[in-house]
Amino acid sequence: MDLCDLSAYQIADLVRTRQVSAVEVLDSCLDRMRKVDGRPGRLSPGEITPEDEEHIHAFISCTEEMARTQAEEVDERVAQGQNPGSLAGVPITVKDIFTVKGASTTAASRILSNYKAPYTATPVQRALDAGAVVLGKVNLDEFTYGSSNESSAFQPAPRNPWDTSRVAGGSSGGSAAAVAVGEGALSLGTDTGGSVRQPASFCGTVGVKPTYGRVSRYGLIAFGSSLDCPGPLARSVTDAALFLQTIAGRDRLDNTAATVPVPNYLAELEKDIKGMRIGLSEEFFRVTFFDAETAELHQEPIPEEIRNAVMAAAGNLAQLGADIVMDVPLPHTKYGIPTYFVISRVEASSNLLRYDGVKYGYRSEGNLDDLRELYRKTRGQAFGEQPKLRMLMGMYLSAAQFEEQYYQKALRARALIRSDFEDIFAPGGDYALDALLTPTTPSTAFPIGGVYGDSVLMQYSDQLTVTANHAGIPGLSIPAGFDGDGLPIGVQLLGPDFSEGKLFRIGRAYERVTEEEEWRQRRPPILEEIS
Repeated sequence: MDLCDLSAYQIADLVRTRQVSAVEVLDSCLDRMRKVDGRPGRLSPGEITPEDEEHIHAFISCTEEMARTQAEEVDERVAQGQNPGSLAGVPITVKDIFTVKGASTTAASRILSNYKAPYTATPVQRALDAGAVVLGKVNLDEFTYGSSNESSAFQPAPRNPWDTSRVAGGSSGGSAAAVAVGEGALSLGTDTGGSVRQPASFCGTVGVKPTYGRVSRYGLIAFGSSLDCPGPLARSVTDAALFLQTIAGRDRLDNTAATVPVPNYLAELEKDIKGMRIGLSEEFFRVTFFDAETAELHQEPIPEEIRNAVMAAAGNLAQLGADIVMDVPLPHTKYGIPTYFVISRVEASSNLLRYDGVKYGYRSEGNLDDLRELYRKTRGQAFGEQPKLRMLMGMYLSAAQFEEQYYQKALRARALIRSDFEDIFAPGGDYALDALLTPTTPSTAFPIGGVYGDSVLMQYSDQLTVTANHAGIPGLSIPAGFDGDGLPIGVQLLGPDFSEGKLFRIGRAYERVTEEEEWRQRRPPILEEIS
């Protein structure tokens, strides 16, 4: 096994005990990157070649020189008898929506293609303070707007390591792909409607959407400010818990960061789950969508393979002593996507207004008559289709004559979704759940080009994840097998506010009980090809 294939927990222990050096781990990851990643995303990529189609393309930029300096500093501290931190020498990647001082921060958009941040985002800085080594910035949907990474202005877009004709998911697709193939043990992503958990499911990794405010958003380029949650992607629950432990906590630079103390997730991780109440809801075994022709809501069941994976996971947890509670009612789940469609676009439109060609980023060249023309040309030339659509839709939905009809109704629907979860998690209530077990996605990874272009249909890939963002509660996606095409299936655990430790405990119990199953031994085909 190469060093880049070790867990973050193992790497940190080996580096601290001087069994390997941080520089050796870095070199292993860089070697893996050269073998599997292909050329990084570029604004003018030219033709996508057959060779491109066989690689992952997770990265927009590799910060090798910076990473080597960081690794050497970790090794120097170890040599001096110091403890470099909980992530000593652990290679991580950062979704290119977080600022890193001295490195390009593009949000996968032309409008920020020349932007170098003067400061580092709080969660990235906390990882660095704990001894992590940042390998580079990974690709995403432009400004995180999408569920496949295909909307990135930097092409080639990331591809799925299990089948490179499929999407890696989005918007943290670059993060999930990089972790899945060993281009870093951990990655920092963001989840606004499922953007950590959905690509984690598609790529066979672990993904965490923390409680809103659990991790500081300082240095995160905002999409939907009331929905965005920074979160870890990892190859195991233990690594995800270790990473969240490092980056979580109050932050004086972000007044939305929670002041609730961060517990020791690792201390509780290996405890049993006997007596825990874990629910199943039929609302999460179907997708409800609006039919524009009939103006009615239609329902389609999720594929049987995915349902079976969830039920098998429930059986595994029951075997460990958990109480499985059936038919948990969550009646407002079906309104999650329409509600998200309205709220996220209003907030996105507001956040996009700061990109005007005046303060930073891309500026339209040539003779301009006035400031209004500068705004118009800069945005017209530098925004892709998805930011333009969201800006226009957001302005429409928040206009005075439509605000009550759309935005205020969406806020009320969000409150009802939150109330549903409060009811099922309430101690002493009818269900008193510790967690809800659901599929993560209504399908496995779809083909590149198969859905892209239909922004409404694309949105429905987040049907099963988005309610957690509305409610602000934590979610954990873990691998749970493969479908008939050899594509990963993910299952999701949702819990009440600040219950990440409990979700990690359940997820780790599931890992233990399934560790000998055949599907746990599989590796992405691209890794078998380079062996």
